[in-house]
Amino acid sequence: MDLPTAERVTESAEGQAGSAPGAVCSCGPCRSVHEMLTPARQAEGLAELAGRDPVLRALLAQFGAPPLWSRPPGFAALVLIILEQQVSLASARAAFTRLQARVGEVTPEVILASADNLRGAGLTRQKSAYLLALAEAVVNGRVDLDGLERQDDAGVREALSGIKGVGPWTVDVYLLLALLRPDILPVGDLALVSSVRRVYGLAERPTRAQLLVMGQSWRPWRSVATRLLWHAYLQERGRSFQG
Repeated sequence: MDLPTAERVTESAEGQAGSAPGAVCSCGPCRSVHEMLTPARQAEGLAELAGRDPVLRALLAQFGAPPLWSRPPGFAALVLIILEQQVSLASARAAFTRLQARVGEVTPEVILASADNLRGAGLTRQKSAYLLALAEAVVNGRVDLDGLERQDDAGVREALSGIKGVGPWTVDVYLLLALLRPDILPVGDLALVSSVRRVYGLAERPTRAQLLVMGQSWRPWRSVATRLLWHAYLQERGRSFQG
């Protein structure tokens, strides 16, 4: 398959420049960004995608429907996603478990009060700084995590993207897994990019811009397509999602 002309789970390449991959679409077929995926809506999306895209139809036939992976929205979910940046899901989950053992409940107040203990939980200096920046933003009222559920995708991006260590990939995964938005395409996700390359028979990994072009045909179900491609990636490697 030729690449479109344009210029972990989940492994990430956070921090690289790129377009805002989950920007709100104003075209007629796109659904409200406030709607959440449910099992019934994911099944609807899979059926629509299978009818349009023979590659996704073959994946669905081979691997079945992906689980509706989700995480409770809030501070702890964002902490886990930050820990997942550029490492495997298993490594990030182990780091999160060590953090819980060290500080107890993972809340903004606890993280700020435990600033001197984060490295003792095995976190890198960089990841520790990211968690402290997020905790400070929540405690000082710069970001209202509870209010994000009432924001559209663009509003969530605006609220989170200025926090140190929270880039496009982190916001995408939060929108996709915690807020269950139906039309998010995390173009910086290495597992997604690798899966797209393999199943579409590409000679090289698609760039972010090329993946955005490919994803246009998946609207308004880009999250569903992502979940199916993640599902294939994990199944082929005998791995499971770390919730």
